[in-house]
Amino acid sequence: MTVVDLEKNTPRDAAPVVPANGTAVAAADGPAAGLPDVPRRIGGFTRSGALSLLGAAASGLCTAILLFGELAPFSGALGFFVTAYLSFLGIYAVLTGLDEDAQAVRDRVMTVVLWTAGGLMFLALTMVVGFTAWRGREALPHGNFFTQDMQAAGPLDPLTHGGIAHAMLGTLIMITIALTITVPLGLACAVYLNQIRGRFSRFVRTIVEAMTALPSIVAGLMVYAVWILGLGMQKSGLAAGFAISVMMLPIVIRAADVVLRLVPGTLTEASEALGAPRWRTVWHVVLPTARSGLATAVILGTARGIGETSPVLLTAGFTAALNADPTSGPMVSLPLAVFNFVKSPEPAMIARGFGSAAVLMALVLVLFAIARVIGGRGPGHQNKRQAKRAARASRRDAQRFTEPRTPGPESSEPAPSEDTAATERPEGAARNGATSPHPPAPDNETGHGPSDGDSH
Repeated sequence: MTVVDLEKNTPRDAAPVVPANGTAVAAADGPAAGLPDVPRRIGGFTRSGALSLLGAAASGLCTAILLFGELAPFSGALGFFVTAYLSFLGIYAVLTGLDEDAQAVRDRVMTVVLWTAGGLMFLALTMVVGFTAWRGREALPHGNFFTQDMQAAGPLDPLTHGGIAHAMLGTLIMITIALTITVPLGLACAVYLNQIRGRFSRFVRTIVEAMTALPSIVAGLMVYAVWILGLGMQKSGLAAGFAISVMMLPIVIRAADVVLRLVPGTLTEASEALGAPRWRTVWHVVLPTARSGLATAVILGTARGIGETSPVLLTAGFTAALNADPTSGPMVSLPLAVFNFVKSPEPAMIARGFGSAAVLMALVLVLFAIARVIGGRGPGHQNKRQAKRAARASRRDAQRFTEPRTPGPESSEPAPSEDTAATERPEGAARNGATSPHPPAPDNETGHGPSDGDSH
């Protein structure tokens, strides 16, 4: 049988292929027969992709200029950029479709959209932080800004007098009280929702999700009505800590619950298969595995509570003096100080307000760094200290497992005496003067050992 080679266009012989039905079919041999399966590249930049991206960007910009300058009576910077971006996406999809299939076109377009969203978020964050630091640059270089309070300084005093020491101390005290209440209660409630399934747990989850949207002023009013009006206590940092904890608690519970759901079920099943009780599985398996995510949950709650203003104003009042006692006397926080500073028309007070906002952001950053250090890395990733600790624990376990199996001269068990050995030795072995490590085998019929009358 002769087969034409498509590459060289020359006939050549090929052996027939006989399938099961007995019909002879020529063997398929050509350039497509021996090609390996090459997966499609879905990530990274290529030369054609970069050229398509640049061409689409230039075309979108030109389209927006043409629309806003010649064809339509459009105006405004926001509309110009939106029109240019939409034109860019459409042209980029067309250019990508010339070389790729529909799935690749959707993938490339969505990648551009997600990169754009991430860039806009990063730009907004940079603008907020940069603008706040730039407006507070006049107050931040002064040392008295961090060491003095506003008791002896007025609105007309320069930046060399007065500071925010009272607000910094008040914020730290309030957030410490709130974290002391929120962290154990929030994590315990998240563990309950994750480990205990039932109608009451669904009810608690519904209440937590509803409290997430609770207005902060409502939490302040509740603490004000119960703690100050009902119990007759005075406004203090402790009451403000209670109000902040009410705002932080649903955030921590919901975020921690989501993190605990991500713990693989095989880990808990393996722990319970080894005989560990439920509380030990949670304490030694579930919580260490989700420690990094739980630290993030605490940070989310802290960021929500540290920026509250209205609950602090209702429950702690306002003061310009330094107060380190959270149980008595009014106390002020950094957000409340910022609000009080920026509502003044004096430039020095406005500079103090932006400087206080910059210090508040730096405080949140420090708390975030501390939580990251405490939380450690994600599951399956250990730092050097954790790796050394795990190695030491493994060596101790290996030594503990091998000790009972390795007999040594220094054994903790006392050597058996002759009388004890004689009493524990079987009768047959005692007559022969030998010791047997095993008891006599039971009789097949009676289930007892051989009697004295047996003669074998």
